[in-house]
Amino acid sequence: MPNFLVHDAVHGPARGPDETIDVVVGRSDRTSRAQRDEQFTAFMAAHQDHLLHTAWLLTGDAHRAEELVQQALVRTYSSWDRVSTDRLAYTRRTLVNLRVDTWRRRRREVLTSELPERGGDDAHAPTDDRDQLVRALALLSPRQRRIVVLRHLVGLPEAEVAAELGVSVGTVKSTASRGLQRLRESLNEAAVSEESR
Repeated sequence: MPNFLVHDAVHGPARGPDETIDVVVGRSDRTSRAQRDEQFTAFMAAHQDHLLHTAWLLTGDAHRAEELVQQALVRTYSSWDRVSTDRLAYTRRTLVNLRVDTWRRRRREVLTSELPERGGDDAHAPTDDRDQLVRALALLSPRQRRIVVLRHLVGLPEAEVAAELGVSVGTVKSTASRGLQRLRESLNEAAVSEESR
């Protein structure tokens, strides 16, 4: 994660080269601000790659993923003392909730499964596979996408996905099944169209 994200998550965005905005937080008896900053910095170092990957799977865009992670980390930092049991789960849930909020605000945004044509190199094959996966994920409903990403791409157990999203385990199972079926269909269609070229 770029250093400016770490700085912004802990201290807020910089206004100028010498001016920063401190995040306003309540004082806790359990940890001092210095201890909190140290714990939070260690938390970010340990989990930033995982959170960025999850956000990228949810958004399909590296810049949006960074923004989403930054927003989730700011909320985690301001709730640091209240959330002492499973901070990663809290941050991941915040990440998903922020993405849902974005989907709701951007209902008019049209996601497309088409990307510009590329050259015929096989050097781009891993990137093409990721692009196809992101395009296929974009075709899922927001609920299916959240569940498929958390269950199958992040690798959380069904019970943990259910707890993070506030749904039953049965809902996770059925939604994941339908979402995976739709992903398979989309990816198979993409493979057939690639072969016909």
